[in-house]
Amino acid sequence: MNTQRWTLVVVCAATAMLMLDIAVVNTALSRIAEDLQTGLGGLQWVVDAYTLALASTVLTAGALADRLGRRRLFTFGLALFTLASLGCGLATDITMLNSARAVQGIGAAVMFAVSLALLAHAFPGARERAGALAAYGAAIGGSFAIGPLVGGLLTSGLDWQWIFLVNLPIGIACLWITRRHVEESRDPNARGIDWAGQVTLSGGLFLLVLALLRGNEQGWTSTPIVLELAGAAAALIAFVIVESRVSNPMLPLKLFRDRSFTGAQIAAFAISASFFAIFIYTTLYLQQILGLSAIEAGLVYLPGTLIMLVVSGATAQLGAKVPARTMVSVGLGLVAIGMAMSIVADESSSWWVLLPGMIVALIGTGLFNPALTNVALSSVPNEQSGVAAGVNDTFRQAGIAVGVAGLGALIPAEAALGAGSAADYVTGMHNALLAGAGLAALGALAAALLISHRYGAAAAAPAAEPARPLRPAFEAA
Repeated sequence: MNTQRWTLVVVCAATAMLMLDIAVVNTALSRIAEDLQTGLGGLQWVVDAYTLALASTVLTAGALADRLGRRRLFTFGLALFTLASLGCGLATDITMLNSARAVQGIGAAVMFAVSLALLAHAFPGARERAGALAAYGAAIGGSFAIGPLVGGLLTSGLDWQWIFLVNLPIGIACLWITRRHVEESRDPNARGIDWAGQVTLSGGLFLLVLALLRGNEQGWTSTPIVLELAGAAAALIAFVIVESRVSNPMLPLKLFRDRSFTGAQIAAFAISASFFAIFIYTTLYLQQILGLSAIEAGLVYLPGTLIMLVVSGATAQLGAKVPARTMVSVGLGLVAIGMAMSIVADESSSWWVLLPGMIVALIGTGLFNPALTNVALSSVPNEQSGVAAGVNDTFRQAGIAVGVAGLGALIPAEAALGAGSAADYVTGMHNALLAGAGLAALGALAAALLISHRYGAAAAAPAAEPARPLRPAFEAA
């Protein structure tokens, strides 16, 4: 194979590995809790340690890659992710696992930030690049679709450690291909690194999530929680001030002067903090309350996920007829309806009780993702499309981290994982589903009011080499 094909293969394989690692974790959580003797708080950090690290470092990773070399940084991210996967698989307690997950998140941030820039360099022509991006999107969509089932198979057939150890041969193969067959590229006009922004954003997000996760246990008016919330507010305000003053901000605030771009980020945060964040709690419900195995829980999600992929592909044909604003707002509205429908689940339900709501929400997700990608990229000049994609990534991953913590605060910790009443857990899950539905509905309203009608629904291939990644239409989480 030539350099182009090798680059496409390694980028698709590495990114599919990342998507699998996101999707497989939920179905393994019950087994992790049993083996590592942890409660709900520990499991929440299995998700949040990864997403927090990814959200807070993806923009800086892209800037570093532009300066130091994209192949070099991609190699570093691959190696870090692969080693962290080994650390996850060897973890003997929840602290070790969550620490390794945070390192995984940093490696994933580097790979996300560089992958599409590598493709853009390898495929300079618009037509060939469009084909490469289609293959990239299909790899991500397919891996996300089979992720829950793969997680169930590995957990039930081997053990939970294998959802991480399976990354080792894939990572090693990708490293070999990258070093031998991928060309180096840099941005000759690379911007500086915004270290002050990096520190304030990371600190603010960490303190906010920490407070939300510990609020029930410590008491919401206790001194530690009040101090953490105050520290989070101070750090995030400082981040905004820094970004308004530095010459090379990691998050250019001027992008938010465009109402459509602002609406897209609100919508991205809303779907991540509601629907994608609730998966940890519905999966625990399926396994801990209804008694499903890891494989069975994975199968519950498969029909809706496959429908989402079909809907995502079909939306390209609506681009000339339906504004993206309609697709985004209607999609989020369906997410809200689907989440609200899921409150019919109780402690004595059958496994299929979540299917109707999940299918409705995932149809909405299929409408939402391609249209939002288009708005997020088309509402900025071509030369800023990479930065815009990185910002959108940050809002998505931060939404998952904050959503897992915020929705989890509605579920009593003592009612989770068999430590308390199943009825109490289900009541908390209902509250989380309704809160998530409300957030999705607000996001739909914001999208309808802020996003301009001039954007079509279908995402287009980039016209120039991006400094940061262009996210695919099959964006999942």
